[in-house]
Order: sequence, then structure tokens, then C-alpha cells
Amino acid sequence: MRFIDEYRDAQRVAPYVEAIRREVSRPWSIMEVCGGQTHAIVRFGLDELLPPEISLLHGPGCPVCVTPVELIDRALGIASRREVTFCSFGDMLRVPGSSEDLFAVKSRGGDVRVVYSPLDALALAERLPGREVVFFAVGFETTAPANAMAVFEARRRGVRNFSLLVSHVLVPPAMEVILRAPDRRVDGFLAAGHVCTVMGIDAYRPLAAEHRVPIVVTGFEPMDILQGIFMCVRQLEEGRAEVENQYARSVREAGNEAAQRMLREVFEVVPRTWRGIGPIARSGLGLRPPYADHDAERRWAPSGDPEPRASTTCKSGLVLQGVIKPPDCPAFGTRCTPETPLGATMVSSEGACAAYYRYRRADPPRGSR
Repeated sequence: MRFIDEYRDAQRVAPYVEAIRREVSRPWSIMEVCGGQTHAIVRFGLDELLPPEISLLHGPGCPVCVTPVELIDRALGIASRREVTFCSFGDMLRVPGSSEDLFAVKSRGGDVRVVYSPLDALALAERLPGREVVFFAVGFETTAPANAMAVFEARRRGVRNFSLLVSHVLVPPAMEVILRAPDRRVDGFLAAGHVCTVMGIDAYRPLAAEHRVPIVVTGFEPMDILQGIFMCVRQLEEGRAEVENQYARSVREAGNEAAQRMLREVFEVVPRTWRGIGPIARSGLGLRPPYADHDAERRWAPSGDPEPRASTTCKSGLVLQGVIKPPDCPAFGTRCTPETPLGATMVSSEGACAAYYRYRRADPPRGSR
């Protein structure tokens, strides 16, 4: 398959593995930001090809995983309303809130539907003028333009029964929190290529300069990831801290300017709470005042919500910060499985725990390696 098979070709991958071995002279810890990269690393065993000096840390690169319990609870409350048709991508339906998930609401008769685009939800709202259609807008900067377009179109067309429950988060502020941690272990980053396809790479330059950390914008296939690791290791060995673009076939320095204009039109930067990390200033997107009528949280303002309760057994917060690997959690593969998840990292299609369960369930715990 063109543009996929050549990036998974073992004969092309092997020289990069050897180049990394020749380049490295001391231990380095590199964090991949995106859960899609994590799944590729675990699926293809890329970490097992690397020299022992290189440790790969899995970062908070899954927007489903970092959606806080209180917002999941808010989604459950809205989806339970008789007048609401609640739409979401499929991987949100099994994410646990304090006591249940969206599948449980659906099983009780709630009108919960899986859609493939926010524009599908908008079309549904136009077909069902007597229903309130809510789309659960979860994602990094990658999916935000499509959600912005759906709201923009709803306002333009006068579709008043369509709204978003917004849980968009921004990647650079989370990276900064990790870099400012007193026990920081990260020497370099593989940045998420799809995010940078939309937003460009300028936002990463201040991080690289201030924290003296190499950041390599990287794709998602084995060849991409190993090349990104090589570029990061080369910077570390040479004492450089720059932003480099491995994913040049998709990422342009300025990003997608049309998508950015749509984001600025519809959204504004707001604080967000990240599951497993906590509140991060200016790390999310919320609807601007002209689009407030399409804000599901404002439409159904919370009143006396119970205190959210996350599992005390689940260690996904430490997984999301790169402190431990999934098999180090005592519940992994026993009390916590995709069928009985304790945390979002086990059910999301980009979650690190889901990757290890699918591809390495039989492996012994690997410590922090």
C-alpha cells in the first residue's frame, strides 16, 4: 500500500536502528507525545530494537484519556436527559465516569449514538428539529477545526438544537507542565505530527529554547518514529535543543492556516483540567461568546453535581505522565481490561494501556524502561 508499506519495510527500518546505536553514547529518555505513536511503538516492538541507553516514555498523547472524570460525568448527565440525542465517537462510550459510562446510559434507553463526524451530528439535528442534539467534542488541535466548522455551520444555518460539549485540549501547555516537573525525566520529545499539520511548529520553539530540550515533529509509522528518535538523539549528543520536522510530507512550518482561522473564529483559549495531570492554564479551547448558544455546558448548566470519583486503583495518571508503563499497574490485565476498564487509557484507541493489553499482555512488567 503506497505511503504505508514503505514506512514499515524492515530493510529500510534496520539502517535507522543501526544509526541510533552508533550515535548514542549515554542514557537518554525520549517521550512520544501522541498515543498513535505509542501504539506503533508497542505494536511493532520498536522500543525493543533500540539500544539499552534509549528509554521511551509514553506521554499524555490521548485526548480521550485525559478527559477528566467530571466532564465524563457531565456528559452522562446530559446524555440521560429525555430530550437529548447525544452523539460521540465510539471510543468515548466506554470511558468510565464516577460510576458508569455512556454505554450504561444507552442501555437504560438514553439516545446515545456513534457518529463519524461532527457534521453527521449537525445533519442529525437538522433531521430531528424536535430533539436537542449534542456532540461530545473531544480532541487535540487535530480534530478541533472540524468541530469548529460544525458550530460555524449550525450558527450560519440557524440550527438552534445543535450544541457541543467541548473538551478540547492543547498539546504545548501539557508538555511544559511535564518539563517543569521537579522530577523531570524527559530529555527530548517526539511531537505529534497530526497536531503540527494543523497548527505548525512555532509554538514548540519557546519550549525547546527555554527548557533546552530537542523537539522532533514525528509521524506515526515505524520508519517515521525511528527517524524521529535518531534526529532527537543526534541533537542530544551534539548538545542542541531545536525544533526539527521529521514529518515534512505532511507538516508545513506555518501549519494549515485556513484551519487556524476557523479555530480563531469559533474557539478561545481557556483553562482545562487533564485527567491524571490536573488543571493546566491556557491548555484548552472553549466556544467564544458569539457561539455560546451552541455550548452544551452552558445550555445545561451544572447544579449541585456530586463530587467526581475516579478509581483509586487505576494508575493511569502515572502512565499519562510517563512515570510508569502500563504493566507496572497492579490492576493491569486483571481488574482492568478493555471489558472492565478502570481508566480511559485502557479503552481509548490511542491509550497506552490498551496498546500493551492488545500487543503485550503476556509480557512481564518492564519497570520504567
